Amino acid sequence: MNQTITYVLIMMVNLFSANSTETSGGDQIFIGNENQTMAANKLIYIGDPMCSWCYGFSPEISSVKEALPEGLGFELVMGGLRPNGTQTMLELKDFLKSHWMEIEEKTKQPFKYNILEQADFVYDTEPACRAVVVVKEMAPSMAFNFFKEVQKTFYLENEHTSSLNTYLKIAKDLDIDLEDFESRFNSESAKIATRRDFEYSGSLGINSFPTLIVKKGEEYHLVSRGYTKSDAILTAIDQILE
Repeated sequence: MNQTITYVLIMMVNLFSANSTETSGGDQIFIGNENQTMAANKLIYIGDPMCSWCYGFSPEISSVKEALPEGLGFELVMGGLRPNGTQTMLELKDFLKSHWMEIEEKTKQPFKYNILEQADFVYDTEPACRAVVVVKEMAPSMAFNFFKEVQKTFYLENEHTSSLNTYLKIAKDLDIDLEDFESRFNSESAKIATRRDFEYSGSLGINSFPTLIVKKGEEYHLVSRGYTKSDAILTAIDQILE
């Protein structure tokens, strides 16, 4: 990154359950000051389309996005839950099944569990994140819908997220140019752009998903980390913007 960011560790009382996140590393959350003359206010959603808590959080963040205050932008950043993972769904079956059942009970989001029996399905979240990054570049206004469709395709339909065809079906439904998408998805530049999203997430100190941050001027403010109801999120946003 070309920006210089000074970080301050947040000392705050969590308004959410500590186990309602999925983590890609340690457990620190930061805010910071960004040395930038022009800084737009925006809500930053850091997640991963194959993060199960992000899937459970989908109805809440959708409600939040629809009710954002005027003048507050929205940015979707891929955090990278298990990029380049090597474990299969079958190897992770016991952990994932209990995890998904907990999320389904708490959020009422439906899961299909057949995929957990597949020994040839590697739980690698990089291709899914890369597909979203490509759509962010091609059609930014469609990126959030694409992200949610990838979630449904994986958790509800159990489609292989390593397959280009999985994303082409979604792109077709959203009227995204298929030839352009395929060319970009397979490019080295898309892989680099995806790594930049991961690095941006890491530079903000974020390694647990889903996480919401408000960027207000030159300051970053943590809104929520983990599964949080939309009304609590909107209240927190209003307080930050006061």
